[in-house]
Amino acid sequence: MEWIQQLVNGISVGSIYALIALGYTMVYGIIKLINFAHGDVFMLGAFIGFFAITRWDVGFLPALIISMVLCAIIGVIIERVAYKRLRSATRIAALITAIGVSFLIEYTMIFFRGPGLETYPEVLPNTSIDVFGVSVSSKSILILIVTIILMILLQFIVHKTKIGKAMRAVSLDADAARLMGINVDNTISATFAIGSALAGAAGVIFGAYYTRIEPLMGVLPGLKAFIAAVLGGIGNIPGAMVGGLVLGVVETVVSAFGFSLWRDAAAFIILILILILKPSGLFGKNTREKV
Repeated sequence: MEWIQQLVNGISVGSIYALIALGYTMVYGIIKLINFAHGDVFMLGAFIGFFAITRWDVGFLPALIISMVLCAIIGVIIERVAYKRLRSATRIAALITAIGVSFLIEYTMIFFRGPGLETYPEVLPNTSIDVFGVSVSSKSILILIVTIILMILLQFIVHKTKIGKAMRAVSLDADAARLMGINVDNTISATFAIGSALAGAAGVIFGAYYTRIEPLMGVLPGLKAFIAAVLGGIGNIPGAMVGGLVLGVVETVVSAFGFSLWRDAAAFIILILILILKPSGLFGKNTREKV
């Protein structure tokens, strides 16, 4: 019974990683950029949700929506200001710029509000629910439900809407998509907006679950989400979802065995193993590139 409870906790944590990983994998799938500033958009989402709850006295769901909208706008601004001019540049130039944007966001936040912790208000009921004889936290179940809804919504957008079709076309061949009349610039901006909105939602969920947020909180979850994206196959949306869930479960199992100090190391061990054994990831495909 305890293992089932740990599994639910692992899936809840993994769902947060999955939401962040989706932003990494969507952006990489379209412009082949690892957006290392994505973890800091997640941090901004947590603080936007915090201020919405404490200053505007709104509930969890309104704070989630506000955070998603504002983070989507922030994501578009980052893409237009920092990355748009680098599309024809080398990958290393774009990567260095992404790291620079990450530091800029982190230390701008520290400059304006200081490096101290903030305590998230209790916005979700924290009671125990008996499911088939297993005591499960209601907070974990609610977080899992919200995450599943967001993932379903993303799948609907990607596969059933006009912008989703444009995103898939640009990811296959941007030049051909442009010749077919697709506005590639707007499509890339929409991809950043959707990925950043999901990161903002993950930030609010993270704050409600762990109750502690601070300006550098996006570094480690951002790296773990990147590992989740690589595990599932970078550029593959279902792979990012599965990778995040697997990573969350593995971390919880490691902690349950009494190796809680190795919890963070487990993620990087998985990254090393996946790069050695299957570099394309669980759902990725090997592609040939002309040299």
